[in-house]
Amino acid sequence: MKKLNEKAMSQQESRIPQLAENAVKQARANTLKAGRSVVEAVGGQLIETRPDGTSRVIKSIPAPTPVVAGKTRVRKVK
Repeated sequence: MKKLNEKAMSQQESRIPQLAENAVKQARANTLKAGRSVVEAVGGQLIETRPDGTSRVIKSIPAPTPVVAGKTRVRKVK
C-alpha cells in the first residue's frame, strides 16, 4: 500500500463530500429503477417518491439542526 503524505491525504479527504453526494444520488436512482419507493426530507417535509414519478407528503418534520464543520456537539442530558 502506498504511503500518503499530509497533502495527499488532505486532497483525498476533500473528495469525501462529493463522493458521498454521488453515492446518495446513485442509490436513489437505483432504488427507483428497481421499482421501490424513496423517502426523503425536503423543505421541512418527509416526501415519498414512487417509481412512476409521483410523490406524496408523509408528514411535516422539524427544521434540521445547523452544524459547523469541525465543531463537536454534545447532547444535553435532561
